[in-house]
Order: sequence, then C-alpha cells, then structure tokens
Amino acid sequence: MNESRKKLKVLVVDDDDSLVLIISEVLQDDGYEVDTASSGEEALELFRSQHYPLVISDIRMPGISGIELLQEVKKISKDTQVIIITSHASVESTISALRLGAYDYLLKPFEEIELISAVVNRAVEKIGLTKEKQSLLGNLMRNKEELEKLNSVLHQLSVCDGLTGLYNHRYLQESVTQELIRCQRNKGTFSLIFIDVDNFKEYNDRHGHPAGDEILKKLGSFLNDRLRRTDIAARYGGEEFVVLLPETSKDNAIICAETLRKTVADYPFTGRETQPLGILSVSMGISTYPEDGENVSDLLNSADGSLYKAKAAGRNRVFKVQSADRT
Repeated sequence: MNESRKKLKVLVVDDDDSLVLIISEVLQDDGYEVDTASSGEEALELFRSQHYPLVISDIRMPGISGIELLQEVKKISKDTQVIIITSHASVESTISALRLGAYDYLLKPFEEIELISAVVNRAVEKIGLTKEKQSLLGNLMRNKEELEKLNSVLHQLSVCDGLTGLYNHRYLQESVTQELIRCQRNKGTFSLIFIDVDNFKEYNDRHGHPAGDEILKKLGSFLNDRLRRTDIAARYGGEEFVVLLPETSKDNAIICAETLRKTVADYPFTGRETQPLGILSVSMGISTYPEDGENVSDLLNSADGSLYKAKAAGRNRVFKVQSADRT
C-alpha cells in the first residue's frame, strides 16, 4: 500500500448512498482514508472541522450544490483538489466547475470502476507535487533570508571596526567623499572632528592593552550615544577617531566637540588618576568644508593638523583650523 495514500483523507459527498458506497469501497481498497457526507451542508461542516486534501462531490444535490460546495472549499483551502461527479446532462455545469478550480470530473454512471482510481490517483499526484513545490519554495525563502542575514553580517564586518563597533577607516573615506560631492552639488557644508586619546601609550603601559581596549570601546559608546543619526563616527586607527558631521558649521562642530571632550574628561575611567593630567582625556581638531579644504585629503589633513595643535597646547582641548593656518 502506498504510504502517502494511507495517510491521505478523502471526503466523498453525494445524496445517493449507493454511489457513495461504491466510491468509498474503491478508495479504501486503494489505501485511502475515506469520510462521507450526504449533503453539501454536512460536507462543509466536516470540512471546516478538519482538513481534506481531496473532495469528491456530486454536482447536483439538494440544498448546497456541488458548484457552491466547490467555491466554499476553495475559499477555505485553495490547495484542496475537488473532483466533480457529473452526468452527460450536466456538461455546462461541469465546465463551470472546472473554470472555478475543480481538478477533474467523473461521469456517472461509471463505465469502469478503474476510472475512479485513475482520476483520484492523478489528483493525489497533483496534491503531492503541490506540497513538494510549497516545501521547495519554503526552503528557498528560508535560504534567501539566511543569505540576506549572512550578507548583512559580512557587510557589517567589512565596514565596521571589530573592537568599538564604529565604522572603519575605509567607510569613513567613502562617506566623506560622498558628503563632499553632495555639498559641492548643493553648495552645502559639513565638518570633521579628529579625536585622539591623550597619553594613551602611558595608559597601556601602566594598565595593559586589555584595559586600553576597554577605554576605546567606551569612547565608541560615547560617540554612538551622543551623535545624531545622520553623523558618522569611525575609528581611524589606533586611538584615533573621526566624526563626520553633515550640514554642520564650524561653530556647531565646536559645540559638539566640546560636549564630547567634557564627557570623556568627567567620566571615572579606571586608573585615570595615573594619567599625566590626572584624568583620561581626548584632544580634538576640527575642519569645515569649504573654508578648510575643497577635497577629502585637504579636509582630513586640516583636521589632523588642528588636532596636533591641541596636543601641543596642553591636550584635553579642541582646536579649529584658523584662516592663517591655510596659506
């Protein structure tokens, strides 16, 4: 006995008990599990209470007709296959049933009992193919979702710094280039903030590199939490960070930088009292487009130059490019 047949349930519907008996016996001999109903109303009640992959129904019945039963079944389960039992006198109704989604039809009186098995077996093959197709589509969708997740992770790995979670040097360069192009087209402005941890080597030498990594991660957290969603913070390398502030003037960039500087200086980092300044601090340099440079390289160099002036002036401070500095 075919295992799929033994598990498949068929609902046979007809007000003619003798016809129901014939079809039921044939299907049971073929290995199917059969339930019967003597009316469309009874069939619908059964169908709503449990799933039948296959329904065989007479087209002409008192009350709910086979056509109406077909329509209701398809509303509940579009994948259920319906075979219509008809006669030569009901050709037009049979055509309507096929157009409404009936799989096939059986002509009564039956000339050969084997025809019942043949039509039902074809319908069951279609049910199996439909299930297989749905399974394949489900697997494809799951594989697609998994691939999208993997690609997302790979993209994050390619643009983010593994330690701090900020963007990396390459992503920053691309972002500054895109912002520059946008501002050239729209006559806009943006600012860059170069950030460097003061006396970081001394901290690492005294407390160890794992402790230094914790400092860098905390700074990354400060930047993520305190910047706008449109701003881009990146680890430039080592203990250096760069922040891109779109549509931000130099005065507003200074306000932003001073807020960050004070946040770092006030935070009770472990071992900060051992630092030369008695705190763990950062120095910052600012450049703004277009006054401090008209290309990416000049803007980064200008901000970097201001950063070193901040360090030379005693650290824990913010410097901006002065017009006299660009000659």
